[in-house]
Amino acid sequence: MVQNLPRFHDPNLVVGTEGFSDAGVYRLRDDLLIVQSLDFFPPLVDDPFVYGQIAAANSLSDVYAMGAQPTTALNIVGFPDKELDLSILAEILRGGSDRVLQAGAVVVGGHSVRDAEIKYGLSVTGVVRPEHLITNQKARPGDALVLTKALGTGFITTANKAGRCPEETLAAACASMTQLNIPGRDAARELRASAATDVTGFGLVGHAGEMADASGVTAVLEVHRLPILPGAEALVEGANRTRASRSNREFAEARLRFEGQPDEVRAEFLFDPQTSGGLLISVPRERAEDLVACVKAAGASVACIVGWIVPQQDARIVIRP
Repeated sequence: MVQNLPRFHDPNLVVGTEGFSDAGVYRLRDDLLIVQSLDFFPPLVDDPFVYGQIAAANSLSDVYAMGAQPTTALNIVGFPDKELDLSILAEILRGGSDRVLQAGAVVVGGHSVRDAEIKYGLSVTGVVRPEHLITNQKARPGDALVLTKALGTGFITTANKAGRCPEETLAAACASMTQLNIPGRDAARELRASAATDVTGFGLVGHAGEMADASGVTAVLEVHRLPILPGAEALVEGANRTRASRSNREFAEARLRFEGQPDEVRAEFLFDPQTSGGLLISVPRERAEDLVACVKAAGASVACIVGWIVPQQDARIVIRP
């Protein structure tokens, strides 16, 4: 829908709505760009502090995906204040502030509205030097695709809402969702990545497809390489599959090709919508293992090669066992 809206023509607009980029980029000076993004969603977990951490980490991720440093954030709140005590909102905001502080940024205000359900997120502004800017538009044949967080948050949070998720599995998902994508951002800059994006609601297939579209290439994903959160495979069943998971698969099918017979359970994680997922980084193959080591050394729990970039084929995404 956004692609059909009127385009803005400004010589200082570096990245706008084209190419399904993670954030907008505007030139303030020849040596300084600002990066802006906004995201919010209803609670995925019962603990309001952890929910605030997850929502903030998710919002900050778009700025990290562009190679930028977050500087300021604005709270965005929908809250049913006549039904719920304001102490719950205070904990949500405290969780968000915790992640913003860890990011080295500041909360400068925000806006709240009375709503039928809780919603929370951030509008984030960051800065980046032009030579450090990373987009999803320059993936090149010969690149490897590195993912910096494990998959499965969609299955886990859906199962948790229904009381079907083991505590240790939920804890692993929360630890992943609250982790900031600083290690991936820093490694992508240091190893001169070609392109990057963060993996969120459209799932790994959706965001890899956006990168392939924007770059004019084909992305190959290998199912056996996918990192999966502990305990998540046991939750792959129809009742734990979200509407977004089904729509992600339906949207991708027209430009997707399977080669061989990938494991059916593991393949479901290609379409699982992620919250505060990792960065998907396209990097020249000869530097891919160094990038993986760099991300892990910086504290990320997961980093691995999940696929490759090849010249454009008849399908935008190829899935191999």
